[in-house]
Amino acid sequence: MSLVLTEEQQMLKIAAKEFLIEKAPIAFLRKLRDTEDEMGYDPELWLEMAAMGWTSLTIPEEYGGLGFGYVGLGEVLEETGRTLTCSPLISTSLLCASAIQLGGSLGYKHQFFQELIKGIVYAFATDEQSHHDPDYVETKAEKAGSGFVLTGTKTFVLDGHVAAKYVVSAKFEERIHLFVVDADAVGIQKERIIMMDSRNSSDVSFEKTPAICMLSGAEETYHRTLDIGRIGLASEMLGATLEAFQRTVAYLKERRQFGVSIGSFQALQHRASKMFCEIEMVKSIVLKALQMIDREDENLAIWASMAKVKAGEVIKLVTNEAIQIYGGIGMTDDEEIGFFIKRARAAQVTLGDYNFHLDRYAKLHGY
Repeated sequence: MSLVLTEEQQMLKIAAKEFLIEKAPIAFLRKLRDTEDEMGYDPELWLEMAAMGWTSLTIPEEYGGLGFGYVGLGEVLEETGRTLTCSPLISTSLLCASAIQLGGSLGYKHQFFQELIKGIVYAFATDEQSHHDPDYVETKAEKAGSGFVLTGTKTFVLDGHVAAKYVVSAKFEERIHLFVVDADAVGIQKERIIMMDSRNSSDVSFEKTPAICMLSGAEETYHRTLDIGRIGLASEMLGATLEAFQRTVAYLKERRQFGVSIGSFQALQHRASKMFCEIEMVKSIVLKALQMIDREDENLAIWASMAKVKAGEVIKLVTNEAIQIYGGIGMTDDEEIGFFIKRARAAQVTLGDYNFHLDRYAKLHGY
């Protein structure tokens, strides 16, 4: 499979780029941050995204979706990364929609997909520690009549305080399963946490909270959903990396010292060249990983860790270099480049950092 976008995928990417530049520039993120917006995102903007079909890109046509695939969603996420858009796209359309597609029964797919297409916010609740460890699940599921009740606490739940439903990992009979829970159900407590990059996150606890259903597939559904999320997040990280790099190159041409642009200095040209080459590698890995989701490749875990490692490594390189090249002004609030290093640091640790995925990649290859 060639690493080339189809005409339809290119058109989707262009449309997303134009929409986000107009509707969700970084100035919009600044406004959300400065006003300490209680939602943490613009519901009207989110509904516009839903109306454009972004929430239905990966949902099969038989459920009312577009069936466009994960390469398409990845291209949209790349563009949201460029503008650092705050929206529930990752939590709702990437993670939760994938979990339901993999493990939902026919009836529940019809119900949940209709909500997801309309832009109803879902949140994926898995982590229970200060760092990502998907195998550490202490939340318990117990039989209660014909259903289940959950007890436990989840941390770092993206969009947790604004979600209408949760997809929650919990142990039942010593296996990890995913359960769908109504956010208004009894026994739920939420505490919003505003992260350094202004993205929504929450701690959510459950105490004998009834679940709507248990998804099928147990650990297989759980881990594959996480891998899809990691690849989608790598796509968003790629977008932020590209934008930070382009802004840095523009600054190299604009900033003058000793009567010439600093971009004429050979040492800075070498640093820019290194960033360019590294970004090209990320592009290829991320696109290939997205294609592997659509092909339902059995080695998706390898591609997911590879994409997350390389995207994390390069976004750190590029945002660090951007701040160095901009100089002290780069970390002031007057310059937008500082927003990128903050998003980079938060994205690097979401769903597993560089060290987690290097270790996982090695284990997957038998080391």
